[in-house]
Amino acid sequence: MLALQEVSQSVSAPPADQALLEDLFVCPGQEPTVREDNHALRVARGLREAGISCSWFWQPIKIGYGKYDEGMALFALNQEITEADSFYISGCREYDNWKSRKVLGIRGSRYNDWFYTVHMGWWQDEEEPFSAQWQRLEQQLLLKKREARIWLMGDFNSPAGLKGQGYDCVRASGWQDTYKLAWEYDCGATVEGVIDGWESLKGGQVPGLGMRIDYIWCSTAAPVHSSKVIFNGTNGPKVSDHFGILVEIKDHE
Repeated sequence: MLALQEVSQSVSAPPADQALLEDLFVCPGQEPTVREDNHALRVARGLREAGISCSWFWQPIKIGYGKYDEGMALFALNQEITEADSFYISGCREYDNWKSRKVLGIRGSRYNDWFYTVHMGWWQDEEEPFSAQWQRLEQQLLLKKREARIWLMGDFNSPAGLKGQGYDCVRASGWQDTYKLAWEYDCGATVEGVIDGWESLKGGQVPGLGMRIDYIWCSTAAPVHSSKVIFNGTNGPKVSDHFGILVEIKDHE
């Protein structure tokens, strides 16, 4: 599975050719207009060109920088999406409010697990605090968590090194940090320096390396073989101000 956040398209771009959307999973009543420069569509085309089949799910959530439909995306690789889920975790739900937040989830034909892509707000935000969004997310997943294993993947805007904030909040709720479960792992830092939204950064950095604010959490203590940071300029080219995380699971050994 592949999870992406802040997946945008230009609001003024022409709609994409419908022939390119045959692998797009659409929930009834939620047919998004996918445009030519949609980044999830580009990823899906790139995967197909590399010989990797995929089924993908994208939803717009808000306007970004006044000119982008900004959303979230999930890709089921070499399998079909059989179910999808989406819900707001923010109190605000206006499309023109940049603080609107949703999570998207899918279940594929090869696994019983649920996989969610997540983009949380900041711990100190007075209007949309992390803790309130986390409570909404937990409540929405309560039944699924009892029936299946769940993976939460994405930008949690919470440095692992800051005590008493978002990272500790998630761990206290019983979720397992796959970085901590992994038998093999690297430094874990997913951003370096100061990025958009972290201009007043204080603390939480891996010395000389940056922050670990992007995670893959699991609802159970899964057998994680390795956790590696990718697309960081060393392990693949940089493609974003956030690096990626690649986790390998050894369920069937």
